[in-house]
Amino acid sequence: MNLKSSVQAPDVTIRKVKIGSILLESGKQLDDVELAYESAGSTTGPVILVCHALTGSQYAVGTEKEPGWWAGLIGSGQYVDTSRYRVLTFNVLGGCSGSTGPRSVCKKSGQTYRADFPHISVRDMVRAQKKALEVLGISELFAVMGGSLGGMQVFEWGVMYPSFMKKLFVFASSPYLSDYGIAFNRIGITAICNDPAFNGGDYTEGAVLKGLEIARMAGLVTYRTPALFDGRFRREEADDGERPYYQVESYLNYQGEKLAKRFDANSYLSLLYAMNAHDIGAGRGGWEQASNTIQAEFYAFGFEGDLLYDPDVLRACASTVKSGHYFHVETLFGHDGFLTEYDRWGGYVSEALEN
Repeated sequence: MNLKSSVQAPDVTIRKVKIGSILLESGKQLDDVELAYESAGSTTGPVILVCHALTGSQYAVGTEKEPGWWAGLIGSGQYVDTSRYRVLTFNVLGGCSGSTGPRSVCKKSGQTYRADFPHISVRDMVRAQKKALEVLGISELFAVMGGSLGGMQVFEWGVMYPSFMKKLFVFASSPYLSDYGIAFNRIGITAICNDPAFNGGDYTEGAVLKGLEIARMAGLVTYRTPALFDGRFRREEADDGERPYYQVESYLNYQGEKLAKRFDANSYLSLLYAMNAHDIGAGRGGWEQASNTIQAEFYAFGFEGDLLYDPDVLRACASTVKSGHYFHVETLFGHDGFLTEYDRWGGYVSEALEN
């Protein structure tokens, strides 16, 4: 086992694991692959794998000083209790938080991959995680859970390795990405690629990438419901000179700038293309036939007003799984419901884990 580690807190450790070469679904081989991950909680308890969404990372639990993106769900005494379970979260293959991706150096060329990073699929992400678990000496999982792109990975875990885990939890996701979802991703892709500063993926360090900012803004509009936007901003104006300028516009600009400073544009593109291609039924006789091969207990959570992942599709998918369960969450947060209001649905997760 070849690990690099640094301890963040007594029960949260950040590490990297080297997994060697991996043959991608495209037929290309990616060498010297490593995945960064967070390990939280009991070192002897059942292992739960968490899969993150598009702009997420391995920091699902985080620390008291810097809580992770799912700290409201996972932690000591939380719905996913780290005093009982060991929770692992990998930064996905193609990500930009320590795992091999466009920011990594290709040892053959000695240059950073950037736009030359090969196309990866959700299946490639899962295959890399499976290999990493083998290196870590983990021969089975108690559960796999994730939302959005993370939910896509959960689907593939259930189909690719049906006997490897006991339970699956899918939040705000679907067995395939809809044309509506692909359409919004195309807006993001076009905005990034047509930004002169992006320079075909060979942009300079510290460049202001307005295309990535626009891509983030387009995504944010789909993540939450119109009712939530209207209720929060109420057409309040912001100060921006003579022309009308509203708080909602200020919010979108701020969030776009914030994301562009912390996330790699090439990685963002790589993950968008992986999402677009997601379909558990591809090469398997359709998604219904593929979902019917899932052996683990399957818990699906659909969120009211989710524009990207129709809850009815997720409900239908759950009905095709041998041990499928569907929970519908009433919320104004839409797609982002899986990242908030844990009191509305976290109890169901806890109950399903203990069942």
